[in-house]
Formats: sequence, structure tokens, C-alpha cells
Amino acid sequence: MSSPPDARPRTSRLPRDARRAQLLGVAREVFVEQGYHSASMDEIAERAGVSKPVLYQHFPGKLDLYLALLTTSADEIIAGVTTALASTTDNRRRVQATIELWFDYVDAQGQSFLLVFGSDLTNDPEVRDIVDRVISESASAIAEVISEDTDLPDAAAQLLAVSLVGMGHVGARNWLSAESSLGRDEAVQLVSALAWRGIGGFPNPHRQPTEGE
Repeated sequence: MSSPPDARPRTSRLPRDARRAQLLGVAREVFVEQGYHSASMDEIAERAGVSKPVLYQHFPGKLDLYLALLTTSADEIIAGVTTALASTTDNRRRVQATIELWFDYVDAQGQSFLLVFGSDLTNDPEVRDIVDRVISESASAIAEVISEDTDLPDAAAQLLAVSLVGMGHVGARNWLSAESSLGRDEAVQLVSALAWRGIGGFPNPHRQPTEGE
């Protein structure tokens, strides 16, 4: 018996990790397009070309799928911040690399970024914890550098770091959602300059003057 003409073909069998990654990719599209509450497991399964039982083998429920997707996106952002900080020992360039990370991420992974910072389920404690972890772990990595290089107390370094993270992700999110007329490079330079003029003013006994200072 042939399938109805509008039925989507089922995808071929994939290794478990590959199937999970495929399902997460499809779910990201559906959640970003429709929000958590309007998205359905039926549609995610249909778009992925799998049966609902296959989808539920990987994710017992919609919230489990959503949390897995958020966790993956959060881990990517945190790893990116760590990589940006380690990319140079020049603090001015570190600031730019970190700001650049946020803009690069929203430029290339806008869906994932909006999923984390534009979630319509932020009242759920588990979702809130994941979003907060992005801020706290990113800020902790930055605070460690600030503390080492300025000799500021830990609490002060943490506050400055959280503020820098906020500047980066809020600025990048606005640039993305407002469809700014500014190009990505120009936006990065503006926010980086603002951030450096602030954090660069704190005494750093280890810093050598950079060109132009």
C-alpha cells in the first residue's frame, strides 16, 4: 500500500548520537519559530521524518527536549567566552574578542541565541537556571582575569564581569532583533570601545601601555 502523497518520507536509521543531534536541530527551528508553548512534539517528529515513538526514545517529553536544546546552546556560548579570553594576553584585545564572540554567535547562531535569551518559558526554574548559568559562568571566567590583572577584590571583579557580559549579550541581541543598519564589524567596534574605556580605566600593575595610549 503506497503512502499518501503528502506524507513525508521517514529518514534512514542513524546512530543514536547522530539522531539526537538531528532531532535537536529540528526542534531548535520549531521552538524559535513558534515558542515553547505553541510548538508540538507531533510537528517536530514530522519535520525530522521520524515517528513519535522514536522522538520519545530520545526525549521523554517536550520539556526534556527543550532543556536539552537550551543546555547545548548554553554550553556553546560559555565555551566561546572561555576561548575568547584565552585567545590573547592583551586585555584590550580580550575585551574585543569577548564582545566579538557575542556578535559572532548571534550572527551565525541567531536561533540558538534567541532560544536562550528570548525564551518564553523563563518562569520555569530549570529553564531559568540554564539561562542564569550562561551569565554566571561567562562572568566567572571574565572575573578571574579582572581579579588577576587589577588586584580588585573578588566581589568587585565579579560585578564588573557581569556588567561586561550584560553589555555583550544585550548589545548583540539588540543588534540582531532590531535588524540594525550597523554592520557587524562596526557594532563590535562600538561596543568593544565602550567596554574597554570602562574596564581599561581600572589600575592594572601588570599592564603595559598599548599603542596609542
